[in-house]
Amino acid sequence: MSFDVQKIREDFPILHRQVNGYPLVYLDNAATSQKPQAVIDCIVDYYSLYNANIHRGVHTLSQEATDAYEKARRKIQQHFHIALPEEVIFTSGTTHGINLVANGFASILKKGDEVLVSALEHHSNIVPWQMLCERTGASLKVIPMNESGELRMDHYDTLLTPKTQLVFVNHVSNALGTINPIEEIIEKAHAMNAAVLIDGAQSCAHIRPDLQKLNVDFYVTSAHKMCGPTGVGMLYGKKEWLEKLPPYQGGGEMIKEVTFEKTTYAELPHKFEAGTPNICGGIAFGAAIDYLNEIGFETIANYEDSLLIYATQRLLEIEGLKIYGTSKNKTAVISFNLEGIHPYDVGTIVDKLGIAVRTGHHCAQPIMDFYNIPGTVRASFSFYNTKEEVDRLTEAVQRAKSMLS
Repeated sequence: MSFDVQKIREDFPILHRQVNGYPLVYLDNAATSQKPQAVIDCIVDYYSLYNANIHRGVHTLSQEATDAYEKARRKIQQHFHIALPEEVIFTSGTTHGINLVANGFASILKKGDEVLVSALEHHSNIVPWQMLCERTGASLKVIPMNESGELRMDHYDTLLTPKTQLVFVNHVSNALGTINPIEEIIEKAHAMNAAVLIDGAQSCAHIRPDLQKLNVDFYVTSAHKMCGPTGVGMLYGKKEWLEKLPPYQGGGEMIKEVTFEKTTYAELPHKFEAGTPNICGGIAFGAAIDYLNEIGFETIANYEDSLLIYATQRLLEIEGLKIYGTSKNKTAVISFNLEGIHPYDVGTIVDKLGIAVRTGHHCAQPIMDFYNIPGTVRASFSFYNTKEEVDRLTEAVQRAKSMLS
């Protein structure tokens, strides 16, 4: 099926607005994606037609909401090729999922154990493990990166030892777009009997991972970077691991029986879903998955690759512009700086021209420290962006250079 980007853009109401008197060019998709009308309608329908709490009522609205919520769980299961629906835990997002696992491993790790993270991680996949190591006495080791923004896999082989209990790596770097070799990372970790968590926040809008084929122990992602709403995400965990970990929070829904003497916990997935969840968000997450699959992930990847190639060529026409993260295997993210100009200043000027980019360290300060820079300008593309928007970005960055040099 041919890809008609103009037709796709009609699905996104926000793309028709103006910013500072210019048509919006939205290039901050790595921070959050825009939402198609199908997802917006799903949210409106829930609150207009069957808003009710789930799993607790015999009345019609509660049953309708419960059915829609659990149907969304099954959509997520099928999309990620997960063996069992109870291995899908609804969370508030990727950070929640990571902290849930880290909290659980606090009862498993001991002094002398080692955990590995990569130098390419978002702060959300660094800080929880630092906190875990402080609580347990385990040691945190870092897989280094090279100038191209790729992991040093030779160092990974050296860092992996019988002491390694856990390995945590993002699937795609939010700051550089690098796609990490997670298949190799998982296989080698398992050879040392270490568990693996993959942070999929940046990958799942571009790649459809097969979690059974990957044989990963835990995988986390957020809906809002997949054209879904904010405040909802997914933790996948192998059933045997989820049964080993203690509950993250106590409250309603996650219990089987409560007395003042003792509480027994509910079966999976409810053991990890205390309290009233983001019901509407979960249902809309399912709608977003339907929308993306209707377009097709191969179609999305091919189109975004063409945008990445074109945008890289155009931006490199600007003298003094340097791109950080030049891995051959990356998603449609370009982090760059203009020589002698602070990225914040560039971002401010291009915003005045209606173009939304992200500036700063992108919650990945160790990467910026590696390059010895304060941050970058990051343009991150989605399948609803166009080459004409790339041209506008290039012209705006050139104008910023002229004004600030």
